[in-house]
Amino acid sequence: MEILAGTSSILSSGVMSGVARYRHKVFIEKLGWELACQEGLEYDQFDRDDTIYVVARSASDSVIGIARLLPTSRPYLLGDVFPKLMGGLPLPNSDSIWELSRFAAVDFDSTAKSSPMAQFSSPLAIGLLRETIALAARSGAKRLIAVTHLGVERLLRRAGFVAHRAAPPLIIDGQPLFACWIEVPAASNAEIAASQPENASYLPREMERELVTEFDSATCSGDAPAYLN
Repeated sequence: MEILAGTSSILSSGVMSGVARYRHKVFIEKLGWELACQEGLEYDQFDRDDTIYVVARSASDSVIGIARLLPTSRPYLLGDVFPKLMGGLPLPNSDSIWELSRFAAVDFDSTAKSSPMAQFSSPLAIGLLRETIALAARSGAKRLIAVTHLGVERLLRRAGFVAHRAAPPLIIDGQPLFACWIEVPAASNAEIAASQPENASYLPREMERELVTEFDSATCSGDAPAYLN
């Protein structure tokens, strides 16, 4: 797995086009989100010049995972679209708190089939999240906030990440969503974690079966890939 990271001015136009196509395939074609976008490309108002992207690519240069980082001191998804998920608490607004959004980790070229939650606990998803957290730490973040669905919180914890709810979940468009805090370790510790092999924290088979069961009892449906809004 190759990891690319940076703003749109650093990443090539080819990489950015690949990210937009991948997001369209994940969030519109697979998850069925109704988003205004160009044909085959998914962008929104939070894709700005200062937005940081983390892109995972396969050996054949196909995009197999993405993440987006936004400082909460500027407009971001939770603050502008889902403020009720904070349960009446003040919205994060700090250079040390960043939002993680548009996270997805699924290799569409892979012939292996697995449940969505197994994908979330896969070496690909864990490795991508480690790299994203390490980049956030280098950028000055001490915490991440993300909008996600039920089941992910326990998965993050059991995969070794420190995560917890900001407030109780709410039903939005028929889906229970919540704001999830993800703690960012000091930059040096985050770098050490990111340097570990992709499968270093891969879950034991017994726990993987348990997590798949947890996902099947959650409300994210169908064959949707692992994702954070």
